[in-house]
Amino acid sequence: KGTVGPGFTIKLASKPTKAGKIKLVVSDKSSQHNFHLSGPGVNVKTSVGQTGTKTFTVTLKKGTYKFVCDPHKSFMKGSFKVS
Repeated sequence: KGTVGPGFTIKLASKPTKAGKIKLVVSDKSSQHNFHLSGPGVNVKTSVGQTGTKTFTVTLKKGTYKFVCDPHKSFMKGSFKVS
C-alpha cells in the first residue's frame, strides 16, 4: 500500500524485497501530489490534481525502484531494492 499526502508525505506501508507480481494500492489524498513508481520494467503513477485510490498490478524484477511525487521529487521520495 502506498500513500501520498496529506501535507508533503509519500510512503509505502512495506517495501517489497523479492521479485514477482504485486498489487500496489495507492491512496492519493492530495490534489497537489501524485505517486510515481519507476524501476526495471515499471513506470506507473497517479495523476496530479486527482485524489482517491488507484490499483496497479506490476511485476518487480531485480533492481532498485524509486517512488516520488513528481512536482516535489527533490524531497518527496523513497526507494527500495528487489533481489
